[in-house]
Amino acid sequence: GSGDGALTLGITEQRDFIPLETNSNHNNRAAGRGGVGGGGQQQQQQQGSGVAVLWRGLTDGHPNKRKRDNKASTFGFNSSLLNSGTGSNTGGYDGYTGTPWKVRNYSEGIVGLHEEISDFYEYISPRPEEEKMRLEVVDRIKGVIHDLWPSAEVQVFGSFSTGLYLPTSDIDLVVFGKWETLPLWTLEEALRKRNVADENSIKVLDKATVPIIKLTDSFTEVKVDISFNVKSGVKAARLIKEFKEKYPVLPYLVLVLKQFLLQRDLNEVFTGGIGSYSLFLMAVSFLQLHYREDVCSPNINIGVLLIEFFELYGRHFNYLKTGIRIKDGGCYVAKDEVQKNMMDGYRPSMLYIEDPLQPDNDVGRSSYGAMQVKQAFDYAYVVLSHAVSPIAKYYPNNETESILGRIIRVTQEVDEYREWIRKNWGSPSQNDLPLNRNDVTLFESQRLDDSPHSKTSSNSSSPSPSLRSSPSSSLLSPSSTSSNSSSSDAVSRKHDSDGTPCKTAKQQSGRGSSSHRDKSTAVSNHRSQSHTTGTPSASNKGGKVQTALPYT
Repeated sequence: GSGDGALTLGITEQRDFIPLETNSNHNNRAAGRGGVGGGGQQQQQQQGSGVAVLWRGLTDGHPNKRKRDNKASTFGFNSSLLNSGTGSNTGGYDGYTGTPWKVRNYSEGIVGLHEEISDFYEYISPRPEEEKMRLEVVDRIKGVIHDLWPSAEVQVFGSFSTGLYLPTSDIDLVVFGKWETLPLWTLEEALRKRNVADENSIKVLDKATVPIIKLTDSFTEVKVDISFNVKSGVKAARLIKEFKEKYPVLPYLVLVLKQFLLQRDLNEVFTGGIGSYSLFLMAVSFLQLHYREDVCSPNINIGVLLIEFFELYGRHFNYLKTGIRIKDGGCYVAKDEVQKNMMDGYRPSMLYIEDPLQPDNDVGRSSYGAMQVKQAFDYAYVVLSHAVSPIAKYYPNNETESILGRIIRVTQEVDEYREWIRKNWGSPSQNDLPLNRNDVTLFESQRLDDSPHSKTSSNSSSPSPSLRSSPSSSLLSPSSTSSNSSSSDAVSRKHDSDGTPCKTAKQQSGRGSSSHRDKSTAVSNHRSQSHTTGTPSASNKGGKVQTALPYT
């Protein structure tokens, strides 16, 4: 799908605050499963909150509405949680909480957040069967391309090549060859004829800065973007891999942040968000200019870093006056200085990020949703810093509550999709514990169920001795789900990102979650100072400011 957002269903009331008392994000222990009718059948339910639930994007009766294609969106998720205990259920699972990574209790405060981020990363990171499935999609498309142009070269770039992808992320391909005009329509026709893509999903964006073909693979529902003769994406993927090696915490931060934006539909520039390359460079800049030298150390507390990231870009960073430069160790630049070097009539965008691979390219230039993203980051900063504060231990149920679940949730639809992938592409053998893309040893599930929506020992992450409370608990299956949880998955909309310049904290507050995996690091060195950096001296020449000009 093209992700350009869809019309909002009439929502009479959006309850976006989860009271702490609701049993909303406790440990995801296996609970009894209610009977659910055949897998994925198109059932339409009406919820107490006035949100019509359209399972799998059912569009009957809505001729003008695009099938919603963000399985991870948690729009309306909380109202489904709040209503799930009211007896208005029409069957379905009990108790899916949206925090499938949480299978144990965590330490108190910021240390617990660090532990939970490690578990989330392990859960959400690409699994071997997910990579296998995607490679098959790539091979199918390569086959069509090579039949048309035997000498063309096809390369994968973007998140699939760097390993920083979520279960519903798309695949980016680039085709290198010699053509007088880009053969967008030729390839589009061939893909249609071969039924590789969903009939309605193929779109040719020939007027875009970088012309691409967008499609959804008909069997796997994986989205693919195909471009021609563009070298920059492949180079950027190489750069991302280098930064991943330099800063081992980067993948943890990036996957949490990607999920955070994805479930709020703030992850695509044309729906009013920021692109993932911009997000990645913001994270790199944050680590480059961090006032503590220990961001490269393996003992760093990722919870502290995440809160400080939200604090920097949600609170302190002065988007109006400051640009981000990555090259030569990183610094901030004054936008006034940047503008002097630009052609007449051009000025730096709201989120100005100088492309380290091509200094005259502003990576953030099309991020029209930068201010919504800023607002969402500010919201996350407030929520997380409260959740890890000393007073939090007096909250009801605090020992069992998920802290990360206050800002991210994984929808049941995503969890079931991964289960379906495991069933179809997972390796049957239990002996050769494979590594996923982020080098985490995984347990394969021992028994596969027939119904597409039931999960047994759903690939829970392997307990690493440094953090896991007990190996047994980590092997429990992500528990079952409330019938209404697909309200999130199924409401077609563009959030408030079209007309409204920014979301209020209330609107922002209760949107969902996601999933990923990785090695958990032992916690030490948890200093939770806030981000303070010296103000730049006025004598800086040429707008190159070493520490921080960004603060308002």
